[in-house]
Amino acid sequence: MRDAWRLALGTFTALRVGPPRRVDERALGGAMLLAPLTAVPAAVVWAALGLLAGATVVPSAVAAGLALVVTALVSRALHLDGLADLADGLTSGHDPARSLEVMRRGDTGPAGAAALLLTVLLDAACLGTLLATGAGTSLALTALVASRLACAVSARHGIPAARAEGLGQGVAGTVSRPTLRLLVAVAAVVAACVGWLVGNATELSPYAAAAAHVAVVATAATASVAVRRHAVRRLGGVTGDVIGAAIEVALAAALVAAAVAVTALT
Repeated sequence: MRDAWRLALGTFTALRVGPPRRVDERALGGAMLLAPLTAVPAAVVWAALGLLAGATVVPSAVAAGLALVVTALVSRALHLDGLADLADGLTSGHDPARSLEVMRRGDTGPAGAAALLLTVLLDAACLGTLLATGAGTSLALTALVASRLACAVSARHGIPAARAEGLGQGVAGTVSRPTLRLLVAVAAVVAACVGWLVGNATELSPYAAAAAHVAVVATAATASVAVRRHAVRRLGGVTGDVIGAAIEVALAAALVAAAVAVTALT
């Protein structure tokens, strides 16, 4: 478990941790399962910004921008880089080898730049609404943590790696189907409990708040599966860029669901 923690924190955050003693299938799969918890440092900042925005100390739009900046810094912008690379690769043609070669390059093309710009704008628009209220902040935090389910979704057993090297090759197939289902179920239950508490603490219906939180988790998981399936169909498997892109797409989709939910609730 310690090796899995070190791999998860070292891979998905900028936190300095010691190297794992052993990197094997168990440690790699464990790191993918622990990925949602690596969002906690950014989530703490989001919660603080939500409190400041709710108290009108900081405009909600500014809080949204700061939240995205902090998230990019904590993750070393690796997920954003993966999104840009995957967008460039998928728009370079239908040949998997060519797409993977484009993704391997360090530059960002027009498709990658557009994907980054549109995704960040969508995230910011949603967060500008969500961080203005306590219920919205709770839904935003749920979206942030749930977006990291994309790691386990991409590493599910039976999903091949697109390359013979890299993160995708290491983690592909390391998470069993039953374990993945259990992870998503636990995330949904925790989200429902958080929603219930938020409903009781506010004027919202606890049932409606719980359902909204579960819907955000379901949206994140569904978006992750969609990205993974498309990547496997076009590239023949997953890569580290695919995992990063799945995280960003899952976050954007979950934030949209959260914004719609908080509007309906209030």
